[in-house]
Amino acid sequence: MATLVFVHAHPDDEASQTSGTMARAVAAGDRVVCVYATNGDHGSAPDDLGDHALADRRRAEAEASAEAVGTHRIVWLGHRDSGMHGWLTNTAEGALWVADADAVARQVADVLDDEDADAVIGYDWHGGYGHPDHLMVHRVARHAVELAARRPRYLEVSLNRDLLRRLMTVAREQGLLPEEGTWDVDAPADDGNPIGTPEAELHWAVDVTGQLDVKRAALACHASQEDAAQLLSMPPEAFAAMMGTEHFLEPGRAPGLVTGWPFA
Repeated sequence: MATLVFVHAHPDDEASQTSGTMARAVAAGDRVVCVYATNGDHGSAPDDLGDHALADRRRAEAEASAEAVGTHRIVWLGHRDSGMHGWLTNTAEGALWVADADAVARQVADVLDDEDADAVIGYDWHGGYGHPDHLMVHRVARHAVELAARRPRYLEVSLNRDLLRRLMTVAREQGLLPEEGTWDVDAPADDGNPIGTPEAELHWAVDVTGQLDVKRAALACHASQEDAAQLLSMPPEAFAAMMGTEHFLEPGRAPGLVTGWPFA
């Protein structure tokens, strides 16, 4: 049995990015821990929120998602959501973006030590699309591996840019998307870089088609968030094509994309 620690920026990031791998690990008998760096208080505020804090709602949603996935432990690092790139909230008191990166890495390393983790999963070098909190998670997860008493394997979740481009092309050819005005996966994201990683640079493609029902359930738990709702609105075939494989980098590993299970 392996212990896998997934480090995410906000509640709902685990559902969209790694819930399939997490559920597959649980089914294999591994221990799965999810660390949230922020409370997600700058996410979408639902109409029914009332006088309740969004952070409280999102914490409850994360706990429901953990139950759906089978996650064994949730850890909250206690930082505030920094908001999107360029927002004034990036530098607000308590925001992850202005936190001491070494101190946050120590928080993550403490979890790794407490769990005697075999592997930790963070984000690629630009956090997928340049969100400040995702960038910070990349930095602190990577550094936490160096600080941990027993250095675990280190992987980074990323989007397969080439796969997304192929899927968008097919969708346009089938008339599911207009020829013009649709999302360009190669266009600059928040940090000026295209989203994700070219396929040639990825190391692991994890088949989670057997966990798609779990992934849908995890996303449904984050009902307050527009991004989750948009993913769930996709037709089943499109959802399976886009969400049925989760991709990872493993720094230091020889080049070449392997379709398989990294934690065997």
